[in-house]
Amino acid sequence: MRKVLDKGYVHLEDKMGEDLSPVNDARVSYDKKRNEWSDKEKGLLNFLGKHDHTSPFRGSIVKLEMYAPLMIARQAFKYMVGSDHAEAPTRNMDTFTQWNETSRRYISDAVEFYLPQQDEWRSKPENSKQGSGEPFDEASGAFLQEKLEDYQELGLELYERSIEKGVAPELARLFLPAYGLYIRWRWTMSLQTVAHVLNQRLPKDSQKEFQDFAKAIYHEVKPQFPVALDALLSDEAKARVSE
Repeated sequence: MRKVLDKGYVHLEDKMGEDLSPVNDARVSYDKKRNEWSDKEKGLLNFLGKHDHTSPFRGSIVKLEMYAPLMIARQAFKYMVGSDHAEAPTRNMDTFTQWNETSRRYISDAVEFYLPQQDEWRSKPENSKQGSGEPFDEASGAFLQEKLEDYQELGLELYERSIEKGVAPELARLFLPAYGLYIRWRWTMSLQTVAHVLNQRLPKDSQKEFQDFAKAIYHEVKPQFPVALDALLSDEAKARVSE
């Protein structure tokens, strides 16, 4: 398990396959199979990744448990929508994805919020519509942290009072400040989808908090597919995880 932010984490729940799996899924075209790893197999994986021959990587599967603020979960959910191999580039497409999330319609789960510390508040960038600029000064960061904490505590108090009055959880949750609310979900995806997520969310122009989760995903999955995963990653993504 990799801890992320103040309360979040990424945990590899299950997996199917190893580095030899995409090798053999590729070699089946010639009715071949390898039972032992060699540098030749590494060369094949790198060739497949470099030339976007990605179908062999779709047979290797990981299941992650994620605990992250809603603002991260909703960005991640984009990778569940519109996935189809019918259009190029196929590197970015994968129909095999699954998502199951804890529902506050059914349960009154423990409420936790992401609260950035005073040195984690960032300004709006000058020349971009997304991402962040320079950090705020300490006094401004402390002010923002305090105000957000007050807001979260008020929302939690109203939520708990409504539950005590017998309000249905699916309505009581309206009192909870949404974007910082931690949620838990299970995310099953192929190795190709993992790489696509990392290639998009590791670069510096993605949200800093998602970069942190992307690095955790990489370090959970990498030991299971040490060569195959890197074969699909961009040079920028590989440089970012080593920082």
